[in-house]
Order: sequence, then structure tokens, then C-alpha cells
Amino acid sequence: MAQDLASVAADKTKAELALLRGLLEHGLLIDCGVPGIYGRGPVFEDTLQRFNDFVSRLTVHDQATPLHFPPVMNRTYMERVDYLESFPHLAGIIFSFKGTDLQHHELVSKVRAGEDWSQLQSMTEVVLTPAACHPLYPICTGTLPESGKLIDLTSYCFRHEPSPDPARMQMFRMREHVRMGKPDAVVAWREMWMERGIALLKDLGLDAYLVAANDPFFGRGGRMLAVNQREQQLKFEIVTPITSSEIPTAIMSFNYHQDHFSKLYDIRSSDGETAHTACLGFGLERIMIALFKTHGFAPARWPAAVRQKLWP
Repeated sequence: MAQDLASVAADKTKAELALLRGLLEHGLLIDCGVPGIYGRGPVFEDTLQRFNDFVSRLTVHDQATPLHFPPVMNRTYMERVDYLESFPHLAGIIFSFKGTDLQHHELVSKVRAGEDWSQLQSMTEVVLTPAACHPLYPICTGTLPESGKLIDLTSYCFRHEPSPDPARMQMFRMREHVRMGKPDAVVAWREMWMERGIALLKDLGLDAYLVAANDPFFGRGGRMLAVNQREQQLKFEIVTPITSSEIPTAIMSFNYHQDHFSKLYDIRSSDGETAHTACLGFGLERIMIALFKTHGFAPARWPAAVRQKLWP
């Protein structure tokens, strides 16, 4: 069994490298010299925007409120939600130079000599956003309307997990819909979107299906959190085989936070009780890569039924 798993992993790595070469050779991605950091070519960006427009057409009657945040956020927000307790290996903390003229001279000397200059940097007040919804909850303090809230967010997100897999980027975009309100309404919304999400992706010709999942918590305590998350069915993902049938790739996720964020930020439903929240996330780059892998690197030659959805 161990040998089989090793063989599957090796085959997946080969497939990842082959896919990455194709994406780079066709100008869809642009190599930036660091694993998981890529520029996006014009065809990639046009196709991604077409997908976003497709989602917007399908969800226009949901009447979600669109909000936009930068890809950095207040460091205290990351500290407050225990992100560093659960995901210290993924976090991106921004450091900057705050020293004297003499220290600046030392820094430049170390850079030119190829030496470590990190000790001359100090932590700033901001971090790279790990999930599009994290900056949202602090601004929702107070009592929600009777119907709750539905927010539509898109943001670049960062997670420090360099990889040869082009579908596992360090800096990527997530489009999230976040539902806040009474528990029954939030759960019903999430269940509706599980069916809707699969249908949406199948309409684009992707072999997509739903699986129970857990976040990549860190350490021994994290393994217990992962088991608890699965047992309570707090996280589901829609996956598709991009570079491996045995190890499919998550391209959408559904997270039920229960009252975690609402307790932290005093978000209440209209009856005065602590609200519940849930989010769905489209991994925009991953969906693009799944489409290019499935239909080819030239969208002009994609199946007519898929093109009709994206280029109506």
C-alpha cells in the first residue's frame, strides 16, 4: 500500500510539472522565479473574468452585497481568530525596515554580500490576507437584519506552501460568498450551494464531486481539530481530477463556522442571539487550471456548450 501511494504521488508530480510546462509555454502563466508565484497572461485573465461573469449571472437574484478588500489586513485580526495557532506554516507576516542610517548601511552591506539581513526588519501592523472573508467579520459587529446578510467578496490570498503544482499557488484569488444569520438559515444556504456548485462546474464540463474535508491544521493539536472538523461536517470541498484521479484537487469549498467569528466580533442575529456564519469559496485560479487541463490550452477550441456559458 505504501508503495502504491508513493507511486501515485510520483505520477502526480510528473503530471503537475507537465501541466505547468504547458501553461507556461502557451503564455497562460508567467514564471516569476519562485514556486507558486506566477504572472497571468491575457488569455488566462480573460477566461477568469468570463467565469466570474458566469457566476455573477447565475447569482444575480441572490442580491449579495459586493465588497472589496486589499490583499493585506490588520495583523490583530489574524491574531484574534487564532490563525497562528492553527496555521503558522501558511501565514504571511509583512516585515519592513524601521532602522537608523547606520542600520541601513548594515542592511545594504549584507544584501550585497548575500548574507542574511532579516534581523534588520521589524514586524508591521499588516499581514497578507489568508482568506477573502477574514477582513469582513470585524466590520459586521452588531445586530443583523431579519434576513441576515449575504456578502460577495473577491481577493488575492496568500498561503506559504510552495509547490510544483500550478494549482497550488502561494498567491491566488478567492471569490467568496459569506452568509450570516440564524443557524437554520445559514445551514440551509450552505446545503443549497453544495448542489448548485456541482451543477455550475459540471455545466463547464468538469468532472466535479463533493467530499468531506478538513483544513490543514498544524501539529498534533491540529490533527485533533481536523478530526473534529470532519466529524461535525463543518467543511466540504468540490474536487476534480486535474493531475491525478486518486488525489483530486479542491476547486470549491464550503465552510460552516458556526458561531466562531460571531462570538469574536459580537455579530448577532435579529433575535439577539449570536449569529452563525458560513462561506463558499471559488478557487479562481484552480478552476481556470482545471478548465485548461480538461479542454485544452486554447479556449477558442473548447466545446461549444462550455463556450456558450462563458462567452454568451
